[in-house]
Amino acid sequence: MVIGIDARIVHYTRGGISNYVSRLLAALAALDADADFYVLHSRKDHIPPTPGPNFCPVACWTPAHHRWERWALGVEALRLRLDLLHSPDFIPPAFGYRRSVITVHDLNFVHYPQFLTAQSRRYYNRQIEWAVRRADHILADSHATKSDLVSLLDAPPEKITTVHLAADPAFRPLPEAEVRQVVARYNLEPGYLLCVGTLEPRKNVPGLLEAYRSLLDAKITDAPLALVGGKGWLYDDIFERVTELHLTGQVRFLHGAPDADLVGLYNGAALLATPSFYEGFGLPALEAMACGAPVIVADRASLPEVVGEAGLLVDPDDPDDIARALARVLTEQPLRARMRERGLAQAARFTWGKAARETLDVYRMVLER
Repeated sequence: MVIGIDARIVHYTRGGISNYVSRLLAALAALDADADFYVLHSRKDHIPPTPGPNFCPVACWTPAHHRWERWALGVEALRLRLDLLHSPDFIPPAFGYRRSVITVHDLNFVHYPQFLTAQSRRYYNRQIEWAVRRADHILADSHATKSDLVSLLDAPPEKITTVHLAADPAFRPLPEAEVRQVVARYNLEPGYLLCVGTLEPRKNVPGLLEAYRSLLDAKITDAPLALVGGKGWLYDDIFERVTELHLTGQVRFLHGAPDADLVGLYNGAALLATPSFYEGFGLPALEAMACGAPVIVADRASLPEVVGEAGLLVDPDDPDDIARALARVLTEQPLRARMRERGLAQAARFTWGKAARETLDVYRMVLER
């Protein structure tokens, strides 16, 4: 098999899809598959993600998320004579391969178009229906995303395979001394509340801020709330709410915290809160559970699927419900211990080795048609 994997997103932006591409490539390399892989990466990426001897880097001029990328990337792919091209950021070129597999991580832009900028809405909405029709097969991060593809875009269920993501093995419980060393770099002490994710509307950070304010007012906690994640789009409301709720001294924005520190930050947290209106998978919840942190997540989309019985579910539209769950975890020690034990077991069910094997099986299935 001659397989291409579009990894241009790794240079374009840091975040969930970039991590997905990097970890999938590494896991595929570990399988020692009988295939040659071409890794299509940005020409500006001077350290392309090529983790094995059968992975060949291909520098591409076509930028990720460019309005002409369907055709420009197709021209660049023609010379590779690919049996299959996997597009992890869901938009395949219009040509340049024999078969196509795409990964659809979520349909946030269909569910909540108001949460995107006008430019982003145009980019995604013009592409998704075409991409779903064009692909020979679709990988979905969760059963929830698969259901969305069927109900919202009329994709045939038999054309979609759910392949769950996983936390990187680096996410694990750490010794207390190591945790304190990491969190001290951010002027924190263990026991803070944590939220991880790009600052954008669907993450529902304002709802979390309101819930946190009520905890402070009730004197349930005086621990800070740490928000880890870069600025995405339409994020001004978050900073405005911090000011309006008089939380400037209590909310810590940890922009640019590297992944190596994120392990320690999960370990040092009293809990992770992910009250998102929508998540295609919700990797931070899985990473936090792998580190032993209790998790509170919205009762929406993929999040209940990811946390199973290990997490507490809340209504993201109800800050009081979020506050009640936060208070329970902070004040009920037996509950925290139970959530930690269940969370570690739940996270262990998801591995990148399993994800890579299932992805490779899809490649083979598509090429055998």
